Amino acid sequence: MKKYLSPITLILFMVVIMTGCNDSRRESINQIKKTEAAVFDENGMIDHARIDELIDVYTGYADSYPQDSAAADYLFKAADVAMTTNRSNQAITLYQRIREEYPDYRKVPEALFLEGYVYENYLGRLDKAKAIYEEFLEKYPDNDFADDAEISLKYLGKSPEELIELFQQAQQDTLVQSQ
Repeated sequence: MKKYLSPITLILFMVVIMTGCNDSRRESINQIKKTEAAVFDENGMIDHARIDELIDVYTGYADSYPQDSAAADYLFKAADVAMTTNRSNQAITLYQRIREEYPDYRKVPEALFLEGYVYENYLGRLDKAKAIYEEFLEKYPDNDFADDAEISLKYLGKSPEELIELFQQAQQDTLVQSQ
């Protein structure tokens, strides 16, 4: 004879499970806050020795709670920290993960743009940067970063000397037109 759980027992079981998950989630968030406080001091200085730990707690949260609305935010923070601390390949992987796992996340366009930015400015992979900026403009032509993507494409691969020359020429053209 099979035994079935009564509806009340089933509800109590679900409440216990949900409460345990919430406690665990709260502990993870508290760990993130503690790690952030340890990595970033009140003067904005960064403890570089603990950057990997911070990235790990951010990604660990997303791994443990992928359905939580904060998961994508923590992945984005992890990618940002990775980018700004010269962990370029890790940043790219995280930006790609955001786009693949959270396609409806509000910062997906920004993740795509920043992926191109990392390829251009940190890795010198102008071919990849160009392809990503073009993809960005195709997918998000009205996004706030569209102008930045267009400018990046326009000046992609130009040396500082070439940029100075282009800007000086633009200034001269403006002066001639205003006369």
